Amino acid sequence: MQENVASTLCYALGFITGILFLVLEPYNKNRNIRFHAFQSIFMSVFFTILHYVFFFVGVASYGFLFIISPLISLAYIGLWIFMMYKAYNNQRVMLPVIGDIALKQAG
Repeated sequence: MQENVASTLCYALGFITGILFLVLEPYNKNRNIRFHAFQSIFMSVFFTILHYVFFFVGVASYGFLFIISPLISLAYIGLWIFMMYKAYNNQRVMLPVIGDIALKQAG
């Protein structure tokens, strides 16, 4: 499999495919693929936590804060498609904070 396809697939199912590409033998040695895998994991975990925090705090406080939860999901889907597009075109986009951590983890 080509490097750009593997980098794109790191984002396909979020942290699941990110972990998968960190475990699979020929891909876990490639620094670029490892970067995309770590960034995919961190990005999906961050947005999942953010989504649930806004949802549960909004519901618990009887406020309208839970309305932001679907907007967070929509933003994640947009970012997810953008990251897959950039990875397929061999362009590295480093997300703020998450990108730096992923770069350090990739080695």
